[in-house]
Amino acid sequence: MIILTTLPLFWIMISASRGGHWGAWMPSSISAFEGTCVSIPCRFDFPDELRPAVVHGVWYFNSPYPKNYPPVVFKSRTQVVHESFQGRSRLLGDLGLRNCTLLLNTLSPELGGKYYFRGDLGGYNQYTFSEHSVLDVINTPNIAVPPEVVAGREVEISCMVPDNCPELRPELSWLGHEGLGEPAVLGRLREDEGTWVQVSLLHFVPTREANGHRLGCQAAFPNTTLQFEGYASLDVKYPPVIVEMNSSVEAIEGSYVSLLCGADSNPPPLLTWMRDGMVLREAVAESLYLDLEEVTPAEDGVYACLAENAYGQDNRTVELSVMYAPWKPTVNGTVVAVEGETVSILCSTQSNPDPILTIFKEKQILATVIYESQLQLELPAVTPEDDGEYWCVAENQYGQRATAFNLSVEFAPIILLESHCAAARDTVQCLCVVKSNPEPSVAFELPSRNVTVNETEREFVYSERSGLLLTSILTLRGQAQAPPRVICTSRNLYGTQSLELPFQGAHRLMWAKIGPVGAVVAFAILIAIVCYITQTRRKKNVTESPSFSGGDNPHVLYSPEFRISGAPDKYESREVSTRECH
Repeated sequence: MIILTTLPLFWIMISASRGGHWGAWMPSSISAFEGTCVSIPCRFDFPDELRPAVVHGVWYFNSPYPKNYPPVVFKSRTQVVHESFQGRSRLLGDLGLRNCTLLLNTLSPELGGKYYFRGDLGGYNQYTFSEHSVLDVINTPNIAVPPEVVAGREVEISCMVPDNCPELRPELSWLGHEGLGEPAVLGRLREDEGTWVQVSLLHFVPTREANGHRLGCQAAFPNTTLQFEGYASLDVKYPPVIVEMNSSVEAIEGSYVSLLCGADSNPPPLLTWMRDGMVLREAVAESLYLDLEEVTPAEDGVYACLAENAYGQDNRTVELSVMYAPWKPTVNGTVVAVEGETVSILCSTQSNPDPILTIFKEKQILATVIYESQLQLELPAVTPEDDGEYWCVAENQYGQRATAFNLSVEFAPIILLESHCAAARDTVQCLCVVKSNPEPSVAFELPSRNVTVNETEREFVYSERSGLLLTSILTLRGQAQAPPRVICTSRNLYGTQSLELPFQGAHRLMWAKIGPVGAVVAFAILIAIVCYITQTRRKKNVTESPSFSGGDNPHVLYSPEFRISGAPDKYESREVSTRECH
């Protein structure tokens, strides 16, 4: 700190101490540039009662004791000095006035050290003062920078050089200050101990770009070649600014991803990688990587980098998009419907990018959307034809996945037109094909004989279901007369349908040619059939009818050439034998 005063402390001490005591006053330290000169101010005192006629003095270098033979800087009695000081030293003060000020010229580094003064009043009245002055021979100006320089806050930097040579006065100028500010020269100032300095101040508001800037001060002495320069590097503190970071990143599922965050600040920042408020990695560094191995869709999202130090903070985000094939589609919606209802089925999946979604049925495209994750299928007033297996397929450039689902349409029975009867020799077989959901019950009615046979009577009826089709076959044997009318009736919880089964081929026409005799025979056979069915039903729960062979598969007689149009080959004909009624 520079303190301006017009009356140095050591002169005050001299005035206060006059009264007869040995003592000396001089600056404890003083500096000067190499090649220039220095004036060391000095005052001394002695007891008043001595009253010497002549006062002499000696300046010693680095030791106050003559017995140590220290180098003599100046001696008023003989003018004999050490060779190092020949032509370089002289006394500026008047010893009679108790002023011992010393002038040294053409300073060199080896002249730096301690200087002691010895008073010589004659005889035994000689005294070497313990007070001394330390000379520092310098060659660079002193640039004083505040301990903390913060960007955006005004700062004062000073350049101070010693001005203790009465023969040479320094002139100060700043180096490298362009863009920082204009200097202000305060001029020559006196310090606490009576030494002098030249001071120049530089005021400016630093920026982050000024960090590390090399600022110089030059001291030049007019009419000489002497110039001295000193430099200081600015340590500007400033908050972080993120200067390096990935832009949006796309990565394929399972690949390796490295995210980089770099920040500029002084001091170095604490860098933190975060996602959804969770710290993933942090370190005090200028840059920080976040490494993600075998990324998954769960790691898709926004990542934030936070940079902070004692002077502020900054943050930026980067979006990581993980590309992956569609997940297996899920189907939510109606899978069972009643005929005539509206069916809505939602197929959804997840992928990146969004997929193409398509719903198929039997290789026919029913609905499709492009680059969406959901597909709605609307089927107004469903019919039995809508029943069946459907596929929802999702695909993008990274893969394809599919899910099958079934739509079950429930409806009343429909007896198909291929249902009919056929006769061969003495056997009649009737085929009733029913389309229905749920599975219906089927019964065969012979109205002219007042007989009804249903599928539970396996001796006469064989049934097999395939998909929505139920095929029932009624087999009657021993039909020598005209075949009876046969009505097939099918029912489930949604309705009932009946159909008289037509006879196919020439077999039916031959009954018309039999005439009256044939009619009588047919009537007798009819009576026998009715008697047989009546007795069979009576005995059904007690014993097996003697008209069937033992086992679950009764013997059936049929012509090798006999086939029922529309019936599967695997269906077996079963015989119903008529026996005489007793």
